[in-house]
Amino acid sequence: MQEPTNTWNIATQLDELREQGLWRELRPLDEVEGVIVRAADREWINFSSNDYLGLAHSIEMQSALAAGIAKYGGGAGASRLVCGSHRVNTDLEEALAEFKGTAAALTFSSGFAVALGTIPALMGPNDTIILDKLCHASLVDAARLSGATIRVFPHNHLEKLERLLQTAKGRVLVVTESIFSMDGDAAPLREIVELKAKHGAWLLVDEAHAVGVLGPQGRGLAAALGVDQQVDLHLGTLSKAFGLSGGYLVASRQVIDLLINRARSFIYSTAPPVHLAHALGIMLELIRSERGDALRSQVRSHAQQTHSLLTAIGITSPPIPGAILPVILGEAARAMAVSARLRDAGFLIPCIRYPTVARGSARLRITLSAVHSAAQIDALGSALQDAL
Repeated sequence: MQEPTNTWNIATQLDELREQGLWRELRPLDEVEGVIVRAADREWINFSSNDYLGLAHSIEMQSALAAGIAKYGGGAGASRLVCGSHRVNTDLEEALAEFKGTAAALTFSSGFAVALGTIPALMGPNDTIILDKLCHASLVDAARLSGATIRVFPHNHLEKLERLLQTAKGRVLVVTESIFSMDGDAAPLREIVELKAKHGAWLLVDEAHAVGVLGPQGRGLAAALGVDQQVDLHLGTLSKAFGLSGGYLVASRQVIDLLINRARSFIYSTAPPVHLAHALGIMLELIRSERGDALRSQVRSHAQQTHSLLTAIGITSPPIPGAILPVILGEAARAMAVSARLRDAGFLIPCIRYPTVARGSARLRITLSAVHSAAQIDALGSALQDAL
């Protein structure tokens, strides 16, 4: 096979990534069992997963998937607009809409696909999208794809947000996460809702890291704050607290009907296997149940314990509302070295660095699951103290 010409500069780009300390590679794993991961003859306690409620490897999940596969088989074969929309998918969407207190919902193959389908379907070149600076890459990419004018306000900076709202043209969409994926802090949703209403804008809130973890029945931060009915577009994933894969958008019936006709990542993607929708419906019931409340309580307890341990070893961080605790170390080389020492000690916490976070803010991103134990968290605190 003929190699591409040197004008591609692939080798040069790879060398630059290595020189800048930004080289990434896939780490093979042989087995995952709850928060324990294994490869070859090594074993680590995983503090990097978004499986917040520990459902991914639960008995309930295994039973739900087995039953779903036995009844519905494997792949869907084509998109729902081509092959038809199975009743199980519709049941899941109706349950998600009821859970989030909206009229309708639409599921996608991933959370990234939700953003890429939704924002360009609703916004265009004559419109304005205003994003928090720390919004997830999927939201930024979707805004760019829409062709709308993009404005960015400093993280959680309400005064700048209002100034941008005052000068925005066309239809205006404000976009924020509720719990931010890399810092673990919360958006001031009450104040943002007031501003968007004052200026006649729409609001999209990405609750990926809040649903299942926060709010009554795990309905998210907006519900916890009592402003969920003032949010126009609720975006979330099914790959974190739900323990599977996929994403959803819940909104008015008209918005969902428009997405069915215009969201390209929905229209032109093969539908996820029906057995996933079957299992997700069961996981939703569990999340809403008393068992879900118990799992959320466990996550909160673990977060408080971890925060106390970090404070005790001199790592200053504000209290966090969810399950993400960043240990910001600054330069990528230092964060990578600490991550490697923790890996040698039996803990999996990869280094997060540019371009995922800003230069000079490389970090360890500790995420907690209901199925971690207090002893495992204590052990992490000791290992982290030694690694720093």
